[in-house]
Amino acid sequence: MELVRQLVERQCVHRMDQGDLSDAQVETLGLTLMRLEEAMTELCERFDLTPADLNLDLGPLGTLLPGD
Repeated sequence: MELVRQLVERQCVHRMDQGDLSDAQVETLGLTLMRLEEAMTELCERFDLTPADLNLDLGPLGTLLPGD
């Protein structure tokens, strides 16, 4: 889930940087990303998870997402 969240966030930032969005769309995306972050934090707290728990261990290849 964390990978999908990060991909969506990067795509939103890319579209904002390209100027493809109206001011209203940028505002909506910003609020949506904030709510998504809050929801992820709430889920982590509810299920006693850390951000590291959301990363997949690919064995000898390392983790799916880079560490912070």
